[in-house]
Amino acid sequence: MAIDGLISGLNTTELINNLLKIEAAPQVLLQRNSAETSTLVSALQALNTKVASLGTNAAHSAKATSWEVSKVTSSSSAATAAVSAGAASASLEFSVDRLSAGQVSMVNLSGAGLGTPPTLTVVRDGKVYTVDATGNLDDIAKAINAAKELGLSAVKVRVSNGTNGGEPEYRLQLSGISGQQNAFDVYAGDAVELGVITDDGEGTVTENVGAAAVRLAHGTDPGTDDPAKPLVSAQDAQITLWPSAGASDPAQLTSATNTFAGVMTGVDATVSATTSAGSPVVLTVSPDADAMRKLVSDVIGSVGVVLSEISSRTASTTSTGADGRTVVTGGLFSGDSAVRGLADSVRSAASYPVDGRSPSEIGINIDRYGAITFDQAAFDAAMAKDPDGTQKMAMAIAERVAKVAEAASDPIDGTLTLKVTAQEDMVKDLGRQIADWDRRLELRREGLQRTYSALEVALSRMQSQQSWLAGQLATLPQTNASR
Repeated sequence: MAIDGLISGLNTTELINNLLKIEAAPQVLLQRNSAETSTLVSALQALNTKVASLGTNAAHSAKATSWEVSKVTSSSSAATAAVSAGAASASLEFSVDRLSAGQVSMVNLSGAGLGTPPTLTVVRDGKVYTVDATGNLDDIAKAINAAKELGLSAVKVRVSNGTNGGEPEYRLQLSGISGQQNAFDVYAGDAVELGVITDDGEGTVTENVGAAAVRLAHGTDPGTDDPAKPLVSAQDAQITLWPSAGASDPAQLTSATNTFAGVMTGVDATVSATTSAGSPVVLTVSPDADAMRKLVSDVIGSVGVVLSEISSRTASTTSTGADGRTVVTGGLFSGDSAVRGLADSVRSAASYPVDGRSPSEIGINIDRYGAITFDQAAFDAAMAKDPDGTQKMAMAIAERVAKVAEAASDPIDGTLTLKVTAQEDMVKDLGRQIADWDRRLELRREGLQRTYSALEVALSRMQSQQSWLAGQLATLPQTNASR
């Protein structure tokens, strides 16, 4: 612990701090350089991200498959459609004859002989499933819902309020997934053991209708007097193609769901309402002009983002110094030939002619300030006049831009990537130098503290000697100078 100037009266702590402040001038310069370099690293990383995004957009636009885009429209709200790659321009007419439905059956377990242990047997799509039927209706419904392989959902439904103050009556409502093949039968007890169902273990199920068993739910309509009749029968959706042609044997398609996948190449249709043969749905597939335009506008938009980023980081700022003079400060990228060269390369790739044709013919323009813009109207006009030539020119420009962007932002050997890595290494090196200065200054502080402590000790000794000498002098005999 250092105590300032006990003997000397000097403020040694302040004196040491001022000395170290002077000696730390090189470290302050290193810290300033480290902060500036870190700021430059952040700016370069942001620019590299934008250049990488430009490369991604341009590479996508340069692929021929990216231009194979179509859209599909429907003439009726009764059907919608989705289009994917490979769809060709065409139209398709169809009427919606029926929608798909899943079977709904109401099962009465009251008094049903479920066997020992209580069991329900479900037959669906040629497969046999058994369900534990112990407990009340809530427990049985929970067991059915937990058995995902059944493809059924179960819920307890109140069907009567009870008579003469009796208890309400409940039944089990079973709902299956859509599609005719998903119709199901439900039997009381283990129908296999009862001989009602024979299962060969290879997917073939035979129902022995003459065997004694209680069928609680029937997959098809067995007649109006059968309590096992489904409330809703399972059925497939059906459409009739080109009903206006009046063919005696028209083509008809069915689907277990309301979606007809691949109704045309690359087109899936989903129906939501039935229609008459006289008011069919017409699906029309055509080239997607909006998507093609977006391929070009995305590239030019990304070019603008990159050039704007470089311009804003290069622009100088003007301020007034303490002496009243005007001070001009360059941007982070000022004087950086690599960044300036990148801007020139991007600008050239986007604006130079292709096979002697100016990009302005397809709406890609450059102004006197070097800004690249996209004219949608000019692009649409070029596509209407020469779609193949316009597409080829746009792909060629996108390919040039993609190469420039990749050369700069490649994660391994891109010029910007390597520059970022070099600057990061510089920040690390400056950090090590700053840490070395911390240790050096700490040692210097300890040395100065020892020096001033030794000074205080020496002054204390001298003060002690002075006091002793004064005491000795005081004991000497006095000489009378007048005698």
